[in-house]
Amino acid sequence: MSTPAPPVAPARPITRTHHGDEVVDRYEWLRAKEDADVVAHLEAENAYTAQRTAHLAGLRERIFGEIRSRTLETDLSVPTRQGDWWYYGRTVEGQQYGIHCRAPLASPDDWTPPVLTPGEPVAGEVVLLDGNTEAAGHEFFSLGSFDVSTDGGRLLYGVDVEGDERYTLRIRDLATGADLPDTVENTSSGACFSPDGRYVVYTTVDEAWRPDTVWLHEVGTDADADVRLFHEPDDRFWVGAGFTRSEKYLVIEVGSSITTEEYLVPASDLRAEPRSIWPRREGVEYSATHAVVGGEDVLYVLHNEGALDFELVRVAAADPGGAREVVLAHEPGRRLLDVSAFRDWAVVSYRREGLARMGILDYASGRVDELAFDEDLYTAGASGNPEWAPPVVRLGYGSFITPGTVYDYVVATGEFLLRKRQPVLGGYDPADYAQRREWATASDGTRVPVSLVWKRSFGDPGDGAAHPVHLYGYGSYEHSIEPGFSVARLSLLDRGVVFAIAHVRGGGELGRQWYEDGKLQHKRNTFTDFVAVAQHLVDAGVTTPSLLVAEGGSAGGLLMGAVANLAPELFAGILADVPFVDALTTILDPSLPLTVIEWDEWGDPLHDAEVYAYMKSYSPYENVREGVRYPRILAVTSLNDTRVYYVEPAKWVARLREVGADALLKCEMAAGHGGVSGRYNAWHQRAFELAWLLDVLGLAEG
Repeated sequence: MSTPAPPVAPARPITRTHHGDEVVDRYEWLRAKEDADVVAHLEAENAYTAQRTAHLAGLRERIFGEIRSRTLETDLSVPTRQGDWWYYGRTVEGQQYGIHCRAPLASPDDWTPPVLTPGEPVAGEVVLLDGNTEAAGHEFFSLGSFDVSTDGGRLLYGVDVEGDERYTLRIRDLATGADLPDTVENTSSGACFSPDGRYVVYTTVDEAWRPDTVWLHEVGTDADADVRLFHEPDDRFWVGAGFTRSEKYLVIEVGSSITTEEYLVPASDLRAEPRSIWPRREGVEYSATHAVVGGEDVLYVLHNEGALDFELVRVAAADPGGAREVVLAHEPGRRLLDVSAFRDWAVVSYRREGLARMGILDYASGRVDELAFDEDLYTAGASGNPEWAPPVVRLGYGSFITPGTVYDYVVATGEFLLRKRQPVLGGYDPADYAQRREWATASDGTRVPVSLVWKRSFGDPGDGAAHPVHLYGYGSYEHSIEPGFSVARLSLLDRGVVFAIAHVRGGGELGRQWYEDGKLQHKRNTFTDFVAVAQHLVDAGVTTPSLLVAEGGSAGGLLMGAVANLAPELFAGILADVPFVDALTTILDPSLPLTVIEWDEWGDPLHDAEVYAYMKSYSPYENVREGVRYPRILAVTSLNDTRVYYVEPAKWVARLREVGADALLKCEMAAGHGGVSGRYNAWHQRAFELAWLLDVLGLAEG
């Protein structure tokens, strides 16, 4: 059977000139999203991809079936206490979206969440919002805000049905189940009620999709009467707002990638002038949380002023610019990440030796007692703790081989109370799998951590036999790739594939310097680190280039495009999800979403010729090579993505085909940056990607 011919995007040259450099771009016309020719081309790409992957239909269905058969489809989350209620979520077999529910406390002293049985009714249950009902008639559905008033009487929720991350806010009366007339269009995510429930605080975005304004909406009034609380005119900064756990202050945060400033507004007087905690200084980042110590209102402030890996200080809330008491001094190699204050103690989150860790901060002594876990590789963090004075901390835990686990940690005794471990059906046994961390050496001698997970029955990676390997990477924004569990990944591990993560520079795994060494004019380290990890796996006998497939998404998609150009011979295939592969074109255009904010991460090529030249030297679309054999490439994108436009992978694939590469493009026509919505749709999408990956590895019959 002959291979179908791929779509050919017509060349419609557009010339751009910056810093005396003239570039002819033959495919920039694909940016015209509403153009019928563009839509027709994307549909042709989808049809071609469907043809080229038609032989994988059976494998896709098997993988989808495996994901589904391992998942307890009718399930409930562990209830979280807030006010007089336990809040939890339901999933129901056959339904795409979760159902948000609550049930009353047994008594005011009840801190033990009820044990809920899937499929069985819960006494006193109230359905707050059924995602399946709200999504009816829409191809896409996403919640961007979800908050219940302190008195439990009203629900605030924000809905996006396009995938462009513009949310419509509505308010529901929970006594009647009816929505109030209040409607606020085109908001950002994260809206919330004021503690008294009288107001809603929300943010809106500018034309470049930058959250720039904080608004106050009085419940029961028209949105046209909403009051602007704060506006940030500087295009480099975004804004966000939320109330402290103590409910005493509204905190307005203004931030760029390298600079932050926070403002306090008394919750009792939301129209008061916002008061800056510390005036912004270029390159200084900080975040504050409110606590009451010895009867005094204080702020615990995490900052990096003269402290690369951050320092924690305590200041008076009434005079935050005054005397600073050092609580946790800067300690190189211990990257302080967050402090979350409760009435009697605080939870401190940090990274050390490549792992996320957490501890309990005693206000009186300033001592942090670190929580200990049994596995060498794991991820753990506090989550779902809305109450101000709980006796326990709710935390999530997991690893590559331990499914997601929920604990309540009793601060007074140090006891871990297991509340739930994600069920994995079909006889999953963690003992059948193994994980470890090893180290590769980069071209400049830097040691780069590599995480591995595999099924024991296929042998240990490095046992002398070459194993098929799925290598993942990201490496931007100080984002760390944690050792997390994945049900879908089992479909690879059970076929003998070793999963690996290259923890490259640009991420945050080894502290702030690890991030600094992979951004701006050091960005190439991200790419060469990934290549070094791939070469390490080959040199160590773990795999061979013909058995190695790489994957990355968004900024990790930039990584994929870069390594495809740098070392195409090292990979059999590259899977690029919503890939940022036309980075220079995007970062040159300040009218595009987030571009100006992104200059702190990538540099400003519009005004700086040196940055322009550096970005041009690595941007994947600009550097597709003639005369080399590229690995097979699958690029997945979404038409309505506002973070990485579909046009980037569309142009990249067209350019790759010019040099003879076997490149496929799959464009979701009703989705956003995170892909399709709905769990079954997401499983089908992942099954599509994994089937392609297994085909590249020669395991499509498995």
